[in-house]
Amino acid sequence: MELFNVYPLWDIEPVEAKGCDIIAKDGQHYTDLYGGHAVISIGHSHPTYIKIVSEQLNKLGFYSNAVQNSLQKELAKRLGKVSGYEDYNLFLCNSGAEANENALKVASFYTGKGKVLAFKKAFHGRTSGAVAATDNPKIQSQFNRGHNIVFVPLNDIQAVEKELIKGDFCAVIIEGIQGVAGIYAPETEFLQSLRSLCDKYGVVLILDEIQSGYGRTGKFFAHQHADIQADIITTAKGMANGFPIGGVLISPKIEAEFGMLGTTFGGNHLACAAAIAVLEVIENENLIENAKVIGDYLFEKLKDNRAISELRGKGLMIGMEIKPEFDGLRNRLLFEKHIFTGGAGKSVIRLLPPLCITKEIADHFIDAINDLAK
Repeated sequence: MELFNVYPLWDIEPVEAKGCDIIAKDGQHYTDLYGGHAVISIGHSHPTYIKIVSEQLNKLGFYSNAVQNSLQKELAKRLGKVSGYEDYNLFLCNSGAEANENALKVASFYTGKGKVLAFKKAFHGRTSGAVAATDNPKIQSQFNRGHNIVFVPLNDIQAVEKELIKGDFCAVIIEGIQGVAGIYAPETEFLQSLRSLCDKYGVVLILDEIQSGYGRTGKFFAHQHADIQADIITTAKGMANGFPIGGVLISPKIEAEFGMLGTTFGGNHLACAAAIAVLEVIENENLIENAKVIGDYLFEKLKDNRAISELRGKGLMIGMEIKPEFDGLRNRLLFEKHIFTGGAGKSVIRLLPPLCITKEIADHFIDAINDLAK
């Protein structure tokens, strides 16, 4: 048997990593400024993370959700405290797509309605409902296109109200910052007006913070820059530093019922231990503040780079629009400077580094891209 060949792969195999440093099978060192799709939040092989996960594995790695699991309660309490959503309830699952599936289901149960408003260029995952709410027909099968999804342009509040006034929507789902699209942030005024319209029309506001959450933008969740609260928040990528887990934070106004949601692996003992370790490190090492400080520094130093036509994002979620004459810059960063970055389409380089990135590592990247842009 061979692998189902759906991934275009770099000819690089990481075998060891620490902090922002990756060592490949051939011994070459690489600087990680992508975190494996924004997953590595506290850095590779953090000693606190290794200690907590190892200790839990030595005790109990898994049992089902048919029994008590105090680690789930500890995780919910810590996440509520750090995020500012202490009065919300937490449902644990395994991934971002699964978190969005459950968020949409909860909104539909709560309102008794079925239509969902999403945004142009959105990405919410690859499972059935999540991919239906993703504005990319190339990754949707015919099976996925039967969902009740309406897309409107980001930051167009008139277009939103034109749809919501029809009265048949259960939810609006929006990313804290659109990541896969190329780092496009909702405007503060737009998010505030969106919150008001959802209240006005009785629609659940879902904030997809899967890529933009967990301190990445200098706030725990990106939408908190706009000083609003969501009814449901979804999270995953940076939640457990590489261990599969997802979460749905649900407003106390939405009541749970037995059997309403369910999962086999979600919230297992090992996943919860990993997620608790991440929150401990984020708090103890002030990584949210570090994301803001180093993010601001990168924005300042990159703004005049001759290869970049536009910088977008917040904190350590940065999109660099690359001028056509510097096409291939991402490949050159990887193969000439040994720096991992992300892409979005043909012209955007995404920076999503571990939140522990230092000024020295930022300078290394700045020097590298300046050199390639000569």
